[in-house]
Amino acid sequence: MSKQENGNKEEVTIGRKLANARIKKGYSIDDLQKMTKIQKKYLIAIEGNHFDQLPGDFYVRAFVKQYADSVGLDGRELLNDYDAKLPNTKSDDYVNKVSEDKLETRTAQNKSNDRFTAIKKYIPIASIVIVVVLIIVIIWVAAAKSSHNSSQVHISSNSSVSVSSSKESSASQSSSSSKSKAKAKNKRTNKSKKNSNDNGETKVTKENDTTFKVASSSKHNQLEISSGERNWVSVMANGSSVWQSAQQAGSSHTIKLPSDTKTATINLGNALKANIKVNGKKVDINSNNQVQQVTIKF
Repeated sequence: MSKQENGNKEEVTIGRKLANARIKKGYSIDDLQKMTKIQKKYLIAIEGNHFDQLPGDFYVRAFVKQYADSVGLDGRELLNDYDAKLPNTKSDDYVNKVSEDKLETRTAQNKSNDRFTAIKKYIPIASIVIVVVLIIVIIWVAAAKSSHNSSQVHISSNSSVSVSSSKESSASQSSSSSKSKAKAKNKRTNKSKKNSNDNGETKVTKENDTTFKVASSSKHNQLEISSGERNWVSVMANGSSVWQSAQQAGSSHTIKLPSDTKTATINLGNALKANIKVNGKKVDINSNNQVQQVTIKF
């Protein structure tokens, strides 16, 4: 390739290339923010090549790859093409700041979680009130019946009371025994069904270096992601974000996927030190690239 051709290629910055791809897709910055869960100000900074405005050097490559994949570009190829233009993720800034900085993109999700937590606080109170009301009603009904039965006992003779009490006791014991047997049977049936659904076997088949097929009879599949070093991780189920975090060295996190999940996508900022398990079965990613996207099909 001639020097003139190299010069023409470098005129198109990585930020401009990403912006052009976004516009071609018809996405606005707000649309892209919803798709990637990356804050709007960081997306704008990437398009303007202002990488110093991102939380740290490590996030530059992770965010650029996620941006590229979301607008139809090959994120890995883009990082290779512009490798010299991007910060080195092994700099001191990466080592010192990843543990201190937190993803501000989690703020909106945390606010939503706070509202959900506030609602959950009132659920036990409401349940207690309902139970108390039911107990009061039951006591009142029992008292009314007891008063009525007491009047009948005084009118009846002693022999009639004895026979009636014997019959009621026998009927009560029979009814109680039948109910106990029915409850025990239902409990065994439900336990058997639960064990059948939850303990299904899982088989992982490798289609290529980054794509895996999982066969499982479990209704709710689980992903376990652990990191030997600091690692930025995001997980999407059927295209929707379900979890993302900057993992610390030696940490592990388990994600329970929705029951209708067909495809799970895992973006790793430090794939060389990451381990993935599906329902306890290890996924052999064998990564030679630091930044990698792993796809799991169910």
